[in-house]
Amino acid sequence: MRSPELICGVDEAGRGPWAGPVCAGAVILAPDHAIAGLSDSKKLSASRRTALAREIRNGAGAFALGWASPEEIDRLNIRRATHLAMRRAVEALGESPHRALIDGNDCPEGLPCPATAIIRGDATHAVISAASILAKTARDAVMLSAETEYPGYGFASHKGYGTSAHGEALMRLGPSPLHRHSFAPVAKARAAHTLST
Repeated sequence: MRSPELICGVDEAGRGPWAGPVCAGAVILAPDHAIAGLSDSKKLSASRRTALAREIRNGAGAFALGWASPEEIDRLNIRRATHLAMRRAVEALGESPHRALIDGNDCPEGLPCPATAIIRGDATHAVISAASILAKTARDAVMLSAETEYPGYGFASHKGYGTSAHGEALMRLGPSPLHRHSFAPVAKARAAHTLST
């Protein structure tokens, strides 16, 4: 009897923020363990994401996370750093998927299996939704911890995204080591803070 095809879903969290790493999730769902309620992580409440992430970790056939640091984002650019995080996640699975479904409009190079890019795939494919939820909850946890390490920026509330409160904190404090210095608002704040000190 032919064994089932192992499909890996891949998605990222943190492509747009001004600070913090980008995180990619890779998930192979177990065919005998359906997980109800999988959807685009951005459309779920934080409590629902947390509950689903726990269920995914307990019931998935395989899952892994891959990261790219702010330094790698600055060095490579955000697109290439996101692809690096995705490749790291797939390589860390511990299983060899036959195919990967990637949320977005292009696929990382160097994946260990064929891949298909699916625009808004996190809303239409459960396996990508699962990867999205794992990536989002893991990255949010990192940014919550950053609140203690780098107080004053409001990382616990905005998670590094470009809110007005974040912009004000940037101008007041200057960029932290967690900020992406290649992003224009951060570069502007760094220049202004350098001139004022």
